[in-house]
Amino acid sequence: MAEEQGGVPQFALGENARVHHLIGVISGKGGVGKSLVTGILATEIARAGHTVGILDADITGPSIPRMFGLAGAHATAANEQLVPCTTAHGTKIMSANLVLAAETQPVLWRGPVLGGAIKQFWGDTAWGDIDYMLVDMPPGTGDVALTVFQSLPIEGVVIVTSPQDLVSMIVGKAVNMCAQMEIPVLGLVENMSYATCPCCGERINIYGESKLDEVAAGYGLPVLGRLPIDPALAAAADAGTFEDDLPAGLLPDAVKLALSLPELEVSEQEPEAPAPTMAQRAAAAAAEYKAKKAAAAKAEAARAAAAGEDVADMTPHEVR
Repeated sequence: MAEEQGGVPQFALGENARVHHLIGVISGKGGVGKSLVTGILATEIARAGHTVGILDADITGPSIPRMFGLAGAHATAANEQLVPCTTAHGTKIMSANLVLAAETQPVLWRGPVLGGAIKQFWGDTAWGDIDYMLVDMPPGTGDVALTVFQSLPIEGVVIVTSPQDLVSMIVGKAVNMCAQMEIPVLGLVENMSYATCPCCGERINIYGESKLDEVAAGYGLPVLGRLPIDPALAAAADAGTFEDDLPAGLLPDAVKLALSLPELEVSEQEPEAPAPTMAQRAAAAAAEYKAKKAAAAKAEAARAAAAGEDVADMTPHEVR
């Protein structure tokens, strides 16, 4: 029997499928780089030696298959289950573009059909044994996001934002939705944070000074990383060479947090009482991670003070 989220039964995972961690990547608006962050996390976790899957829940705007070299590919079926496509480096992907006749075909589906697609991608797909599954969420807080939060056992989410003045409102919408759905927020990632001058290496804040630290502190959330505007990443995504061309070491804090989440297998069975739920364990892991970061920052400040350094002039740890 599946768990319930707010009285709504969760979708059961298919037979012979095991997912040990399930992490969502969301934002309060479109165009901030959710798929990019999903791709980075999936690639870096796979490079760390784990089996990885991506459930592309952005049904009407799926971009994951092209990023991973699967443009024009199609999912197959066996034993009444969908078989996800597998990338050159072994990441399993299920996306609307993999079940359409052509990747440019529009998805003109209403809410109930969109929810049915999520159910199929989760429960009617032969995922096998997955250590980490990333869910690339649609933008905003509409039907599909609600279906995912209510019907899949999401362990925690990473919120993606940008350095514009709207960041507070964008993050607020996402945080408040997670709070209402009782889904832990693991932290924030800022995309398009800066650009690097190719001539002198100077960082240029194209969208103005970031307000990420202020917003994160206001919600009590850790900053898990900042990504630059990098044409090379866009070119790799367009060419389908993302796994090969992605520079190593992007978003290390986000990857470390994901890899530190407590092992708890996701299946169609409820956890036995009184064991803590996945949400409670993920929230505890996020809190522990935040405490460790704060302790490290305090220790660094104490070291600098003892050495007579000007703490105000030091570069924040997150952007080193």
